[in-house]
Amino acid sequence: MHAHFSTKERILSAAEELFARHGFAGASLRQVTAAANVNLAAVNYHFGSKDNLINEVFRRRLDELTARRLSALQSVRETGAPSLESLLEAFVLPALNLATDRFGGSAFMRVLARAYAEHDQTLRKFLSDNYGHVLKSFAHAIQDVLPDLSKEDLYWRLDFISGALTYAMSDFGVVRRPAGRSDDEHRRHAAHEFVRFAAAGLRAP
Repeated sequence: MHAHFSTKERILSAAEELFARHGFAGASLRQVTAAANVNLAAVNYHFGSKDNLINEVFRRRLDELTARRLSALQSVRETGAPSLESLLEAFVLPALNLATDRFGGSAFMRVLARAYAEHDQTLRKFLSDNYGHVLKSFAHAIQDVLPDLSKEDLYWRLDFISGALTYAMSDFGVVRRPAGRSDDEHRRHAAHEFVRFAAAGLRAP
């Protein structure tokens, strides 16, 4: 870690890495303090509790991801008649860009996958209260393009798509970057494949 990172950032980065590796229940605050090279008082001062530390690990990444997704959605909608594919790209590309961010993006994606797997109710509530509106915005836009799809079907499918996207981004995905293809090309290719898959799923009868 660079010395110029604040104590708070150091704690968040250490926590993110440990939660990615051991899960929320599995990583102790003591491990976090050791990895961040701070004492427990510093964690309590900045975060108050482990639950809140977990929430802030998510907030640090998701505020930015949300802003990027909503601004991409806005741009697409301003074109007048957006295609389903372009709406999905606005959802997928910002996430894939974050996943391949050199500054811990892939650790965060593994943390996100843990959130799906661990059924942590406090975290679920935090995420739906703070970020539920993002999926709603995309749902409305997609509903306009697929008017015959029932609301229930739409939400089921978007739920599957979100889960699949988290999986694809979390380093658990099996498709490795082929030799000779740059990270950027690999990411664009992944986005293209994902959008084709998601669009077909949404258009399914």
